[in-house]
Amino acid sequence: MTTLVALNSKKHHLLKIDTGEVESQGGHLHMVPVVLTEFAKLSLQYPIVVTKNQDNGRFTCVTLFGLEKGENLFFNGNEWNSIYLPLQIRRQPFFLGKSEEDDKRVICIDMSHASIINENSMLKENGKKLFNADGSETQYLADLKNILAELSEGENTTQLFIQELLSMNLLQPMQLQIALENEQSFRVDGLYTINEQALTKVTSENLISLHHKNFLHPIYIMLTSIGHIYGLIDKKNKRNRNV
Repeated sequence: MTTLVALNSKKHHLLKIDTGEVESQGGHLHMVPVVLTEFAKLSLQYPIVVTKNQDNGRFTCVTLFGLEKGENLFFNGNEWNSIYLPLQIRRQPFFLGKSEEDDKRVICIDMSHASIINENSMLKENGKKLFNADGSETQYLADLKNILAELSEGENTTQLFIQELLSMNLLQPMQLQIALENEQSFRVDGLYTINEQALTKVTSENLISLHHKNFLHPIYIMLTSIGHIYGLIDKKNKRNRNV
């Protein structure tokens, strides 16, 4: 069960974070939400697509690690085999919350997260410190605050990007029928990508609008990243051979 508390330099000055455990906790995920500022780095290895929440109809940009729920083809059980680790994984076990007193944003920490190392832990000599002896924040915490800020700002921009795609009918469902070398086959449903045919018919006015909003480049990044689905299939085939 998640236990979120506001981060406090006095209460939490001895806390440390096991960054290896942070990465391990993402080892069972087959996708995570991403923001536009990550697209260029993500596209080096991962497919970037859009999903739709069936309960509320909300669309979200995600990156894929696997082809089935619970499958991460970039994690070998001990470590990630990847160039770039998405912000949503790296920010764990921290979240942005709101103060009950003044409604301002505050950094919260999930005290139930497996990466937490406290003064009673057997691993207390390991991990990344959050605060220095004088109570000032460490570089590690400063970097985490930057990650949280990038996610907070990026989520708003990414939603505007998605709304723009929807308004121009530039999203279409993906038809993925996967055939593996062991003769197993299955469908992957619920993913959306850029409609290339619709993109060629976008008016000059709308193209200029997309460019001015810095949305045109992410569109092309999404399109080119789809080729990494073949990489996922190859990774899945190799993993199946070693089972």
